[in-house]
Amino acid sequence: MGKSNKMGVWQLTILTAVNMMGSGIIMLPTKLAEVGTISITSWIVTALGSLALSYGFAQCGMFSQKAGGMGGYAEYSFGKSGNFMANYTYGISLAIANVAIAITAVGYAAELFGVTLSPVAVALWTIFVLWLTTVANFGGAKITGRIGSFTIWGVIIPVVLVGVIGWFWFKGGMYAAAWNPHNLPFFSAMGQSISITLWSFLGFESACANMDAVENPQRDIPIAVLGGTLGCAVVYILSTNVIAGIVPNSSLVNSTAPFGLAFATMFTPAVGKIIMGLMMIACIGSLLGWQFTIGRVFKSSADVGYFPHLFSKVTTKDAPIVGMTVLTIIQSLLALMTISPSLSKQFTILVNLAVVTNLIPYLLSMAALAVIQIYAKTSVKKARVTNLVALIGSIYSLYALYASGFEAMTYGSIVVFAGWTLYGFISHRFDARNESSGIHKAV
Repeated sequence: MGKSNKMGVWQLTILTAVNMMGSGIIMLPTKLAEVGTISITSWIVTALGSLALSYGFAQCGMFSQKAGGMGGYAEYSFGKSGNFMANYTYGISLAIANVAIAITAVGYAAELFGVTLSPVAVALWTIFVLWLTTVANFGGAKITGRIGSFTIWGVIIPVVLVGVIGWFWFKGGMYAAAWNPHNLPFFSAMGQSISITLWSFLGFESACANMDAVENPQRDIPIAVLGGTLGCAVVYILSTNVIAGIVPNSSLVNSTAPFGLAFATMFTPAVGKIIMGLMMIACIGSLLGWQFTIGRVFKSSADVGYFPHLFSKVTTKDAPIVGMTVLTIIQSLLALMTISPSLSKQFTILVNLAVVTNLIPYLLSMAALAVIQIYAKTSVKKARVTNLVALIGSIYSLYALYASGFEAMTYGSIVVFAGWTLYGFISHRFDARNESSGIHKAV
């Protein structure tokens, strides 16, 4: 018998952590500095909300008997249309988010090597990074897991170091002075940074999306989701807050490489450059994991007829090369559409839209958890606790939608409504009454 090409629990946990940490944390200190150190309140709210969601997803992974990740979870309560909408919105969010991650990697590299790129050059290099990380996934799940196990250290080393030894350079007065530089009302300040803090946690559900590439999903998914989320929460809160006491807020808010700036302040500019290089590698590693995930999302949807069959085609190493190639072509077009003199603003728009579309499958999955437990014959006592936690996660998700802003909500809503239209064209495939009457055979 041949050797399994599936991922184990450690590789899945690493992939989950990479998807969260590799891109999310790189620009966090700068983005949070725009609000002030009062943004720690956003961290607390988002960490609790993300842990509630991750607990809910862990239970989904443990009790669900349906394949397809979040789409399979949503199907318990919302039928095939819920399955389609969960995977459709999640796939759209990944396509958008991956372009934003690639732009971040290019911008970080430009800062590292001290070069100034025109908007067109940024777009072309972004496309190059997208294709590079796509081709690297052609080797299958094992290769992705191994590369991710290496690149994750590009994040772990800097953030753990700054979170542990950074306190020797920490100045309480500097931290306090940056508390609320714009004198924003409390809830306004917290709301403004909710979207970017949630962006840093996006990825805890990727273990669920990759469930069909895992050796033992019922055991491994809960471990990967909870372990990855809890670990990232600790790392995020410690590292971003200690940096706010090392680097003045005025310098931090204008930095394109905040971790590099922190280490340059603590040690020397040369050390700062090394850290920037590590973070750039980690960002590319994160994109590698996300490109693999989006390929699996579209494959699982195509397997049941939601998306074109070409996304189902895999190689002997279980890599959906054709689907990933098509998706990268679409992402390349998105990269060209993002050409703008203000890439920072464009990045923020992409992040907000990615967060909004990503929250739809979260809400569908949390809403379906009660039904999943009924089918799994979970004890009433355990179900009550789980449903309460899922409700907390749903309330947080609704608040995060509101905090993302009306522009992102408007565009996100259009994407969701378009999904219902698209589902209308294929819904006949899943209607038992139509099947029995021969309608779907005639269409």
